[in-house]
Amino acid sequence: MTNIVLAGATGDLGHRIATALTRRGASVHALLRKGTPEARRQAVRATGAVPVEVDFDDRSALADACAGAACVVSALNGLAPTILDVQGRLLDAAVAAGVSRFMPSDFSLDFTRTRPGDNRNMDLRRAFMVRVDAAPIRATSILNGAFGELLTGEAPIVLHKPRRILCWGDPGQLLDFTTKDDVADYAAAAALDADAPRFLRIAGDVVSPRDLAALMTELEGRRWRTLRAGGLGLLGALIKVTRALSPASDAPFTPWQGMQYIRDMSSGRGKLIGLDNGRYGKTEWIRARDILAPTV
Repeated sequence: MTNIVLAGATGDLGHRIATALTRRGASVHALLRKGTPEARRQAVRATGAVPVEVDFDDRSALADACAGAACVVSALNGLAPTILDVQGRLLDAAVAAGVSRFMPSDFSLDFTRTRPGDNRNMDLRRAFMVRVDAAPIRATSILNGAFGELLTGEAPIVLHKPRRILCWGDPGQLLDFTTKDDVADYAAAAALDADAPRFLRIAGDVVSPRDLAALMTELEGRRWRTLRAGGLGLLGALIKVTRALSPASDAPFTPWQGMQYIRDMSSGRGKLIGLDNGRYGKTEWIRARDILAPTV
């Protein structure tokens, strides 16, 4: 039985990764902060993982918690104090414990192709990439585009009342979407793969705004159209204004951050090139049709 150490199992994606790992027969130790409420510990146990409370500021204790793992998987979510500092200590602990592999909490569009300064959260991933690539450990990052759940209303893309697909720039630009369950399933397979490469790129579906309008027309039986709100320059200006007027926040996904993500998708700079969907034999992926059909 392969031992995996997982950080971030109380989060949405981390919980799904824990479930996917135990379903594949892995022994999962889920690292939880000391004082984690019992309800959250119980939710982790329900995945089949073993909760392990640890002080993330105690490097020695963190290294002890990582000992014996084949891979340390991070599903931590946050800004610099989490992605750079806490995740950095987790990386150091994995190295100190002699763990051979590390999976950082990237799970995003292709930040290796985006422009520095355009997207705060991608800049954090890029900064951590420098650190993990300099460490004496093999790393594997999963890049999955946007989570497919964004199509159900978490992002202003599919607008049901006016029957429009909101887009910026080219309505024909292809966009990558992967549901959290598919990301978790693939991440679990990669964590158990001793030969996994540095980057793995996956997409449950690749569709343009025009494709989405045609799909919704078919599903609903009434015509949908694209709504081009403006060019990428206008979107960039709106991002600056929104960010300037927004109160300071520790939330990793503020409205202006979501707009930055949409810009990286709409520009094509974050597009995944060369998908690795078939590496682990996974043939059933949740498509845009599967996501949107229940909303009609």
